[in-house]
Amino acid sequence: MKKHGLYTGRTKMADVVATNHTLILAMPRLGIALGFGERSVQEICHEKGLPVEFVLLIFNVYTFDDYLPDEEELAATDFGPLVPYLEASHRYYLNERLPHIERHLLHVAGSAGERYGTILKCFFEDYRKEVVEHFESEERDVFPYMEGLLHGGQKVERLPSHFADNHTDLVDKLKDLTQILYKYIPSEGFEEELNELVFAILQLSADLEKHAVLEERVLLPYIQQLERRQADEA
Repeated sequence: MKKHGLYTGRTKMADVVATNHTLILAMPRLGIALGFGERSVQEICHEKGLPVEFVLLIFNVYTFDDYLPDEEELAATDFGPLVPYLEASHRYYLNERLPHIERHLLHVAGSAGERYGTILKCFFEDYRKEVVEHFESEERDVFPYMEGLLHGGQKVERLPSHFADNHTDLVDKLKDLTQILYKYIPSEGFEEELNELVFAILQLSADLEKHAVLEERVLLPYIQQLERRQADEA
């Protein structure tokens, strides 16, 4: 894991945002709002009742592409807020980002002619259904499994085998959608609307990639660590 440049508890929250402005979209899922003053990450976390190491992990995952917590860091981190954060991310994607994209897409589809307009609308509707199914699967199977390990409750027999694969599919299909827009949609007369749509898709794609990293490089290894710990205690 790359150590140089990572945020620490002493880093001013305003400096975190200045370094990576995309965190402005992730912070509300942690219950953190703008207006930091000169306070540090540690001070803000204490005010909000959030584990400092967990918040730093989120910030580092979203900022540094080669960041990967090791087993010692996972064991030392309080992951109590992880499932609520992931659930908040699901609501953000479904209730804010996808409707935002849909509004722009419908305007573009209405100006692109019947052939390409129909392709765009059908592609997007299929994609939204896949996202909903994926999130429902996680909230039905994966999150309760983790909560069961954390709190010693009832857990499902095993994680779904497709848990990691579907993240790649969700991101790849957004890339396919941008390729359709780049190559086949004439922009005469609605260039600004088309650009807004493309940038909205790119923003969602980048956020989903970090969401996938958080689940695959943090959630999954942490679950495996809990399973080993539980087996050792049995």
